[in-house]
Amino acid sequence: MLLAVDIGNTHTVLGVFEGQRLVDSWRLKTDARDTADELALVYRGLLTNVGVSAISACSTVPSVLRQVRSMFARYYRDVPAVIVEPGVRTGVPILIDNPKEVGADRVMNTLAAFHLFGGPAIVVDFGTSTNFDVVSPRGEFLGGALAPGIELSLDALAARGAQLRKVELVRPRSVIGKSTVEALQSGMLYGVAGQVDGLVRRITRELGPPGTRVAVIATGGLAPLVLRESETLHHHEPDLTLIGLRLVLEKQTGHRE
Repeated sequence: MLLAVDIGNTHTVLGVFEGQRLVDSWRLKTDARDTADELALVYRGLLTNVGVSAISACSTVPSVLRQVRSMFARYYRDVPAVIVEPGVRTGVPILIDNPKEVGADRVMNTLAAFHLFGGPAIVVDFGTSTNFDVVSPRGEFLGGALAPGIELSLDALAARGAQLRKVELVRPRSVIGKSTVEALQSGMLYGVAGQVDGLVRRITRELGPPGTRVAVIATGGLAPLVLRESETLHHHEPDLTLIGLRLVLEKQTGHRE
């Protein structure tokens, strides 16, 4: 089976594929202090009954990537592994000023979005930051937009506002909050939905003339919070980055289950 590992700033997602089917996945906190041996203990515990035949990984956290690379070399030395980083051929042309600046997760999202939905497309990835990744009709990464993530914004409000605090991110009774908690929930939930819809519409206008059909895909751990409130999110694919990792491994090694 193929193990796909997406290491983000807040969470690490592991997924196991049998062929094209994702058969299991796990979401863990990302801790930059974890050593290769500590990571191996967690990974091997989760994968006790899984025969890993290939590994594909990407990371936005360089310190964790170093430990993961060491862990693969020591504990999975006989397993073919691809770590997506600058210089690795993914099949995605990166049409921005400095291609090395682009996080590997955004490239994987582009690859998977074009594979599943074609282009043009916009991927909205709800994580530590909210990323808008723009895919051309030919599957190229055109760039996008970055905004503070939902939890990051909420943490900043709680830290800087004397009478504000962290609240559960759920839908309030109404847009007009009747308490501080509901006002925070309304501002975060509907504010983010409005931000998403506004940016998606502006990006869509730049992608083509009126009437251009653009697939808009939501992914990331916080996507379900915004899906029902947004007017522009057409699809939800929670495993988009993992699918991209599977695809890039196939391109690199020809590995298929």
